[in-house]
Amino acid sequence: MNNLNIKDLDHLGIVAGIIDEMGLVEIIDEEVGTHPQEKLSVGTIVKAMILNCLGCINAPLYLLSEFFKGKALEHLLGEGIKAEDLNDDKLGRSLDKVFGVGVKNRFTKIVLKAAAIFGIEQKSKHLDSTSMSVQGKYKERIEDEEDEQTKAIKIKFGYSRDKRPDLKQFMLNMICSGDGGHWCQLKPKCLLTKD
Repeated sequence: MNNLNIKDLDHLGIVAGIIDEMGLVEIIDEEVGTHPQEKLSVGTIVKAMILNCLGCINAPLYLLSEFFKGKALEHLLGEGIKAEDLNDDKLGRSLDKVFGVGVKNRFTKIVLKAAAIFGIEQKSKHLDSTSMSVQGKYKERIEDEEDEQTKAIKIKFGYSRDKRPDLKQFMLNMICSGDGGHWCQLKPKCLLTKD
């Protein structure tokens, strides 16, 4: 009885199960590639970040290892994985790799696979946009960048529905299923002067 070790799973077990059922880790690893010396694949890192975001009290990415302390990490992410493995250097390299293969098309592929697995109707779609307010300083985008997939958006001040003209914003275009059940595509855009 002295060897009893209790770890939290909370609702993250359900989220991890859904991620596993839709094959998210495998899709990402197939697209990004894996290295035999990696302890954690990029897909596993993305899964960890999703669990963090849906963990009710999410931690900033640089504190991701702290978020997973005391949680049943091997059940959530895989055998032999420790919280210390989720360091900010590994997260940064993983995000760079995901960005390098293009996020938009991968997101759409993942969503369509999930819709097929979970039987979400695909008869109609609808397009909407919203503005997102952000804080902090952002570098100006390089205007002569040619690749639309990797071109940075311009974050700037503009009309704020939240009545926060002090915050910079960007637009987010979304294509959703007709019933509003899920997103099919997300695309950040530069803020327009009017909606």
